[in-house]
Amino acid sequence: MSRDRPAEIIKSQARRRYELAQGGTSDLFDLVNSGAADLIGPALAGLPEERRREIAAELTTWFKERNRSTWWSQGKGTALAVLVVGCLPTAAQAATILARRSIVLDGSRAAGLVRAAATERGVTWLGDLAHRLAARFNQSSWIEHWRFVATVLRDEGAPPPTDDRSVQLWVSGLQFPDDRHDGRRRRPLLAARLREDPFLPVMLPRLFEVDGLGSQLGFDIVLRSWEDRERHGLLNALTALAAEGVVDRAMLIDGCLGRLLRGDKTAALRSFVILLDQLQPTTAEVTARTTDYLRLLTDAPAPVATMAQKALRELPDLALESILDASREVLFRPDKTLVKAQLTWLDRLARKPYRERAAEIAEVIAVATEHPAVELRDRASALAARHGVDPAAAGPGPAVAEPRGDDLPAPAPAAPAPAPITDVDELAEEVAALLGTRSQGVPMDRVLDGLVRLTATDAPRVHAALTPVIERRHWSWGNEHSYDPLCLCEVVVDVCRTAGADQQPRRRSRWESLLAAVRRTDRAPKTPELVATDPRVPAVHRLLRARLAEIGMHLNEPGHGGLLAAPTSANGQLDPLALLERLTALGDRAAWHWDLTQALLRLPTGPDDAVADKAAALGTPAGDRLAAWLRSGGLPQPIMRAASAPVKEKSRHAYLREYYQKLGERILVEVRPPDGYDDRYGLVTADPTPTLSSMDDAGWEKLWPSLLPGHRGVVAANALPMVAAGADVDQRDATAVLPLLAESTGTGGVAVDLAVAYGLGARHAADRVATLDALLALAGAGQFDPVGTGEQVGTLVVRDRVKLSRAVEPLRDAALAGAPLTVWRLLAAALPALLAAQKPARGLPDLLTLAAETATTTGVRIEVPGLAEVAARGGSSRLVTESRRLHGALATA
Repeated sequence: MSRDRPAEIIKSQARRRYELAQGGTSDLFDLVNSGAADLIGPALAGLPEERRREIAAELTTWFKERNRSTWWSQGKGTALAVLVVGCLPTAAQAATILARRSIVLDGSRAAGLVRAAATERGVTWLGDLAHRLAARFNQSSWIEHWRFVATVLRDEGAPPPTDDRSVQLWVSGLQFPDDRHDGRRRRPLLAARLREDPFLPVMLPRLFEVDGLGSQLGFDIVLRSWEDRERHGLLNALTALAAEGVVDRAMLIDGCLGRLLRGDKTAALRSFVILLDQLQPTTAEVTARTTDYLRLLTDAPAPVATMAQKALRELPDLALESILDASREVLFRPDKTLVKAQLTWLDRLARKPYRERAAEIAEVIAVATEHPAVELRDRASALAARHGVDPAAAGPGPAVAEPRGDDLPAPAPAAPAPAPITDVDELAEEVAALLGTRSQGVPMDRVLDGLVRLTATDAPRVHAALTPVIERRHWSWGNEHSYDPLCLCEVVVDVCRTAGADQQPRRRSRWESLLAAVRRTDRAPKTPELVATDPRVPAVHRLLRARLAEIGMHLNEPGHGGLLAAPTSANGQLDPLALLERLTALGDRAAWHWDLTQALLRLPTGPDDAVADKAAALGTPAGDRLAAWLRSGGLPQPIMRAASAPVKEKSRHAYLREYYQKLGERILVEVRPPDGYDDRYGLVTADPTPTLSSMDDAGWEKLWPSLLPGHRGVVAANALPMVAAGADVDQRDATAVLPLLAESTGTGGVAVDLAVAYGLGARHAADRVATLDALLALAGAGQFDPVGTGEQVGTLVVRDRVKLSRAVEPLRDAALAGAPLTVWRLLAAALPALLAAQKPARGLPDLLTLAAETATTTGVRIEVPGLAEVAARGGSSRLVTESRRLHGALATA
């Protein structure tokens, strides 16, 4: 049988060639669908060009019939590429098909098969095709696309593309070499691969020119296991090649310095600092580039400036004037370690090499006596005095500010909501913006209202406009993500698909089943009408899912003038008179249940008998429901208390599971309704649920403030697990909901206190900035409780849930922004727990410094239990020194 097999294959290939020559192509397309790329080249072999052109026309039509969201796996994509190159007449036409991002090519294997088909046919435009494909690379392009392009170009002897994305993919190829098909057990060392890479001379200079690429350069090379790896593999390889003379050493040094001078994100600059450190520039090399190093010392981020400072300190002949000029700028920098090292350098110069110019150096040292950090001011004063300059006598000094409170502007009133969408083209643009990005946390109400409004009058046109938009949506909207209990991607996309489409029985049945799954129509007393199918999903999010399902079921029905719940303010609130007008226009038609429910929840809290009487006069069930809601005052403010909850996260991320195991528990909030209130929707009844946090940043919680705009505390309690994840598991974009909460109304209570406390300790700077914005907005409106937040900061830090060192910077910024009294009250409330802790938290001395500054600025005396005891300790540690400073400031306040 084994000897007969090759003969069978030869006969099968001959039969396919005969059928293709006679006009049959279905068998060829079946080979593509089955991913049989190895069989397509032999099947095309020997076909005349005229017949190939006919197949090309059929192939183009067949391919266009495939949905743009069709996924072409490596096997199918490679088979398609062989067929395209074997039949299509030009590189431009071939690129039109193969550049689609849903087509995945099997890298170098695909390049080999395509090259064989091109050689058999006599194609000479493979290099042109590769460059055309590279020109369409974007951030979603896979490394296999690059391997295909790179292999083709290397085989053709053509130069590589040097656009930013191609350079990024070239680096990815170095990190993850394609050694699946070579049969070798160990891949060659990176330095050896670079030495043989024809692209190296062209690509290497671009490493220093592509913004952000530095973050990708510092990768490790895994040898046998993750524990057995080479740190900074690419940087080591470049250093080795420079030592061999394969790479120009001067070019590497100049490239690193040029990149550092142009600047980038701090993380992206780190690789160039490491490469410079590995190259170890000689004294002569640093001297020749002294100007560049001085610029880095004064202007670059702290890690880069520190590197420049160390290099300059080793120069024996650096002019003192250059050092003093740079020092005048360095000593004003906020980077305390850098400033401290600069003071030490100046002190050393004044004591030995330039003793005769000590007074001149001391005058420069005195510049740091105005540094924001108290310990640096003290050190500068002592050093200046040691070398003969008394900073106190040098001038009158800065004017001492009069004692004051906060100086924050009053918040602006909520802006009106954007005008409704009344044009199909505008609707298509808004849907494209919604589905075209990864983050789903954008207001959807305007889009949903536009869908209802426009499908009621011109459904076919809406369908025609939205279909291509839905097909090219971002990959993150592809389907429902089972790991994310909040995910609504599939539901939102299905609502957009339903717009203008025929409401087939199957489609309508889906919406009806979704609605039935989330609502109890026969609820018992004290049983929420919203069904809690997953305890991790808050009721406010279940309400959103119910609304989407209801809109999907009723979409395309004529006569609807938009959603009743469409807000009239940008923060989600709805004017009662506007809702009354909409119910009046609705007439005798029944209001959609969840649409009206959401509309009621967006009304201002508190009774409104005047509008209630007008609603009752409508004589409709919806009018009666509005009247009863307004007379009762609507959804009440709940009772909230902080509570510890065990963490039981079962994340798909192994490292995240490890984080949660270490956490043990989180401090969250329990929400309960007032006594006697029937919480029909379960919105003011919630237990602490610490399991709701995903590393994928869907952002759905950013929709919640607009769903309950008058209940800031309820939304904060529901969003607290995500906000906490920004501090205890280092999740990104965890606090984006906080500025939106600040625009809401209603009691914040302990939920907002905890949310701000967690946010101040968030891992990522952007999250701390968002928390700062929320704090300032709440304080400006007089709705921030600094004492409650401070107590929570102290508790979270003592329980090792928040890193105190992260919170100092945003609190200092808040004081500088006009809220020194708020910050001082917050710190005074946090310090008792922090001072009583068995082990002082990292960052506590800096917090005490800030407390002393804000206490002095405001002139407000607040007793801090435990402060006197710490200040009375012996020694001169920073903790004791700063405690004495604060204690002294309070004694004179």
